[in-house]
Amino acid sequence: MRKLFVLLILGTPGFLAFPQEKWGSKFEQLGTTLPTPNSYRTASGAPGKEYWQQRADYTISVELDDENQRISGTETITYFNNSPDQLNYLWLQLDQNMRGKDSNTPLVRSSRMRSEISGKQLSTMFDDWDYDGGFNITSVADNKNNDLQFTVNKTMIRVELPQPLESGGEYSFNVGWWYNVNDRMKDDGRSGYEYFAEDGNYLYTIAQFYPRMAVYDDVTGWQNKQFLGQGEFALTFGNYNVKITVPTDHIVGATGTLQNPEDVLSASERQKFEMAKKAFDKPVIIVSEADARKKEKGKSQNKTTWEYNADNVRDFAFATSRKFIWDAMAVNIGDKSPLAMSYYPKEGNPLWELESTRAVANTLITYSKYTIDYPYPVAISVHTASIGMEYPMICFNYGRPKEDGTYSDAVKWGMIGVIVHEVGHNFFPMIINSDERQWTWMDEGLNSFIQSLCEREYYPGKPLARGTATSMINYMKGNKEFQRPIMTNSEQILQFGNNAYGKPAAALWILRQTIMGPELFDYAFKEYSRRWAFKHPSPADFFRTMEDASAVDLDWFWNGWFYTTDHVDISVDNVRWFKMEVDEKSFEKRAQGEIKNSRPEGLPASFEEVAETFMFSDTRGYEYQEFRNTLDDDAIKKNNASKNFYEITFKNKGGLVMPLIIEWTYADGSTEIERVPAEIWRLNENEVTKVFAKAKEVTNISLDPFKETADTYTNDNVFPRVEEPSRFNRFQEK
Repeated sequence: MRKLFVLLILGTPGFLAFPQEKWGSKFEQLGTTLPTPNSYRTASGAPGKEYWQQRADYTISVELDDENQRISGTETITYFNNSPDQLNYLWLQLDQNMRGKDSNTPLVRSSRMRSEISGKQLSTMFDDWDYDGGFNITSVADNKNNDLQFTVNKTMIRVELPQPLESGGEYSFNVGWWYNVNDRMKDDGRSGYEYFAEDGNYLYTIAQFYPRMAVYDDVTGWQNKQFLGQGEFALTFGNYNVKITVPTDHIVGATGTLQNPEDVLSASERQKFEMAKKAFDKPVIIVSEADARKKEKGKSQNKTTWEYNADNVRDFAFATSRKFIWDAMAVNIGDKSPLAMSYYPKEGNPLWELESTRAVANTLITYSKYTIDYPYPVAISVHTASIGMEYPMICFNYGRPKEDGTYSDAVKWGMIGVIVHEVGHNFFPMIINSDERQWTWMDEGLNSFIQSLCEREYYPGKPLARGTATSMINYMKGNKEFQRPIMTNSEQILQFGNNAYGKPAAALWILRQTIMGPELFDYAFKEYSRRWAFKHPSPADFFRTMEDASAVDLDWFWNGWFYTTDHVDISVDNVRWFKMEVDEKSFEKRAQGEIKNSRPEGLPASFEEVAETFMFSDTRGYEYQEFRNTLDDDAIKKNNASKNFYEITFKNKGGLVMPLIIEWTYADGSTEIERVPAEIWRLNENEVTKVFAKAKEVTNISLDPFKETADTYTNDNVFPRVEEPSRFNRFQEK
């Protein structure tokens, strides 16, 4: 008798299931790619026993000239050298110099001619207005007022030390400066002013306004990479005492805690401010729209100084205007009750009064749940046109109704989305302090991901722009010439929003929902946040911590999603249906060719055909090897006699390996979800075949039925096949 045997499970040691030339590197460990662990940063992803970071304390006095839109100031910086190294000089950032006359920013910005160019586009192309926005350094001196030598190199300044700063030492010095505040309508700056022609007033959102210490750390030494405008900031933690002098009729919101409310607020405003500290249900209006409208009509010639203290922050920013309405409410976070606050002109109402401060509170609650409890005393949302920008405890946000106060859902959702996102930046990178100049995704991507969790919880009607698998399909299946891996320096990223925000947010959502599961992911993500709060994490610290705290090997995931531009496109490429042959004579005739198998070559059209058959045989003697006990072949045969065996071949067409999520639909109408880990691809990254045993007959197979994996082409995810699109449409989709 000629017998046909079908091997259902390939488990024999040494068996090669695929040609060796198909082997790739998708499951290789990242060991040699990531930096070598050391006593500063461990292999677990935690700070090492000798981890260190520098500190810089600031005492700043700054004044706004509201007539000429100019900022002038002096600062005393005390720099603490906690590194093991001797320092001969200090580097500071002069980020305003990107707006200077000798800036490299316009020189390295590519441009093209168009058939039609607007006035703003043409002006932006050539920075075509009479404006010099760079820092004017008036003095650099030690604490005895002796001049220090310094060298300005574009957006960096090197201060020469009179003698080396030894490990464990500290050094204080003073800097004086001024600069012209930029018009944000012209240059779309992260900070600057907005002018309101209707009432002749200005709204100032002021940041990067003082020379700031660059980071010196164990990863890069001095982070003195020039600021060209896209890659944001690497900053050192410290304590701030800041005095801000503005016209007396201005209201100021800033990083930190107001130290002199009795000097700058009226008795009524102070009373309402105190009420807000105990208001957990809704915001208290401290400065009303009526108050703001009254102030708009006159411009005080007197000056008032607002004083703020902020401890253990990496930066400082403020906003000031006589146009501000101000409201606040308290939020329960652990054992603290930080104030959620909003400052906005009348042009933001009624939308801002209804939504802004509540969105701040919702953000603090959600982010505290998934990271660490919000540690700062306030979180502020400031409204000004066409912006979303973050600083410690304060952020500047867009979302403006029409002149008659009406607004669309798109405006409302856009405003809420940007507030959640920018307030969320308090956690990434203001507390978990990654290097934005180098790795944009470590703050924007992680932040966009948690933003999506907040919006899912508090705003279920809001369309999710990021943080879903499907949101990235069009980008990931696009032209690879216009993509770069997530692990790309901030200044070299193409498609900035997709690369640094959307793709990492989608990757983390897939990692949470599909790869790890929420319980393991949330624990590991919280551990990363706890380990690196108020420290300087690197990408390796994140990757390693997520694995260390979960016992899930994720190197394949980081490799594919973060180091390549591969996309997900997995197909159900072949399906075969088998049943056990119970009539041995029929099987013998079929094996000898007297009965032809009804299955045609290639992919069958449906499950309506007769199943292929295999014959069950008793376990052979050599299969027992050295074991003395035997298997009950009759019981095994009986247990499988009525089962349906489905051999499926899956092909990885996009290059990005992912789990196989299969929905089985049975003849009785019931369904089942089966999940196969991504490691199924470890021996062949291009094609795998697997046999599934089912008690019922299958009528439909669907791969990735819930669209969890960002699969870019789903017509080949099902069997039987759905009708193929036309050749033209398929070309468009692919």
